[in-house]
Amino acid sequence: MKSPCRAYIDIETTGLDRYRHEVTVVGICLEQGRSRRVVQLYEETLTRKGILDAVSQADILYSYNGARFDLPFIKTSIGVDLARRFDHCDLMHHCWRKDLWGGQKAVECQLSITRKTKGVDGYMAVQLWRDYKDNGNRRALSKLLKYNAEDVTNLALIRRKLGVR
Repeated sequence: MKSPCRAYIDIETTGLDRYRHEVTVVGICLEQGRSRRVVQLYEETLTRKGILDAVSQADILYSYNGARFDLPFIKTSIGVDLARRFDHCDLMHHCWRKDLWGGQKAVECQLSITRKTKGVDGYMAVQLWRDYKDNGNRRALSKLLKYNAEDVTNLALIRRKLGVR
């Protein structure tokens, strides 16, 4: 029997209002058995087709606060309703049941999950994107993509530590 393909998703944006701000990066970590691969969509690859192709093999979608933020933002900005297409597990609610509160980074600390991009947060992600777009700073883009990749790969660690299927 083939093991399920899990997709962990996280987005970066230019702000918090899905009607006024844009999605800048969609990160997806695809996990099947022991195999893990990160796909990141931005600029010309950040399209409806790009997202649908990236998650085409997924059996289930995982996020952190994705039911309220990531999935509605993607639906409004890009026109892809992932909540209708996939079973979705918002790990934030599983965290709450185990008295793990706060954003993803706070939960990671509580679960002893470390980060290489320590100190980068959503606000800094906006600044990194602006620096890249306004000044052509490729190092800012690289740092943003590393941060986003760590977000999606750490979702897999959170899921495992919580014992979520």
